[in-house]
Amino acid sequence: MRQPQRCDVRSSHKQKLAMKQKHNESRSRNRVRYSTRGLRILTAIALGVLFSMSRAAFAADSLAWDKTFPQSNKVNHEKVSFNNRLGINLVGDLYIPKSIDRSKKSPAIVVGHPFGGVKEQTSGLYAQQMAERGFITLAFDASYNGESGGQPRSIASPEAFVEDFSAAVDFLGTRPLVDRNRIGVIGVCGSGGFALSAAAIDPRMKAVATVSMYDMGRDRREGLGNTMTKEDRIKALEEIADQRWKEFEGGQKKYVIGTPEAINADSPAVAREFYDYYRTPRGHHPRSTTAMSRTSDAALMNFFPFAQIEAISPRPILFIAGEKANSRYFSEDAYKQAAKPKELYIVPGAGHVDLYDRLNYIPFDKLTSFFTENLK
Repeated sequence: MRQPQRCDVRSSHKQKLAMKQKHNESRSRNRVRYSTRGLRILTAIALGVLFSMSRAAFAADSLAWDKTFPQSNKVNHEKVSFNNRLGINLVGDLYIPKSIDRSKKSPAIVVGHPFGGVKEQTSGLYAQQMAERGFITLAFDASYNGESGGQPRSIASPEAFVEDFSAAVDFLGTRPLVDRNRIGVIGVCGSGGFALSAAAIDPRMKAVATVSMYDMGRDRREGLGNTMTKEDRIKALEEIADQRWKEFEGGQKKYVIGTPEAINADSPAVAREFYDYYRTPRGHHPRSTTAMSRTSDAALMNFFPFAQIEAISPRPILFIAGEKANSRYFSEDAYKQAAKPKELYIVPGAGHVDLYDRLNYIPFDKLTSFFTENLK
């Protein structure tokens, strides 16, 4: 009878221990390998995040200055917002001279942009330049346009545009560095008319300067250069009235583009002049489409910015216009209607749009002396 084989328990136990040790070593090596791999992955992710953050920060820095003119190293810039009397939130750019004496209050200037423009263009340039000359300045987007509020968009409301200037004075006059009794106004192009209309009813505006001023009411009633007839005006009002029916019934809104998207050999000189600014890198900004609703034209026709211009006196007015500007007659006619003190300053060789951004034409020294003298 065969004897059963004896199992060497001790030998079997040693083998099991050896196998278990080998297995644990293998797991340990895997953990080290996986940990190292994980660390590499985490490191790569961290570096990627840091790189992305760095790129984002760089992009943010690059995008922070979205103006059509270079940023000055002599001026601090701050994005601000405030409400006008109509409850519309206005967005502006506040410029403060770095050299300002913060132990005392300083004079300030409100700057309005051309009709259809935005604060990142002409008015911002003027604001920054005047800040370099010692004034606290504010360039803002008009209601319904740019970054400011108001619905629907691209509406031209004379009442709102005039109110915007007074709202800007509200804001500036409550800044701790501003002397509220020394606030002036600059209006460029269409803003010139809105600024004068505002100053006629707001005595807080101690001095007013207009540059390349457009009387937008007269422009819509008579056309540039008085080219519209009575019949043309009647027809335009009938078209606007019909457009109101269409829009009220859900039809497509109609807009008037102030500056053409393209020009050709047959384009008139005035179209070329505006195109060279608004449609080229010189002055183009994505929020400045120059479009306004067609139905706004009726409200503009009913706007007479010089109706009370004599009421601005004894506060001074400075009218600046280019010698060759197609809009020069607006400033000349307003000057005739204004009461003293007043001055008409003609810039030799300059056209209308030259005074938007051509530093060799814009008389900043004249503006500086005007406001220095009258914002004492």
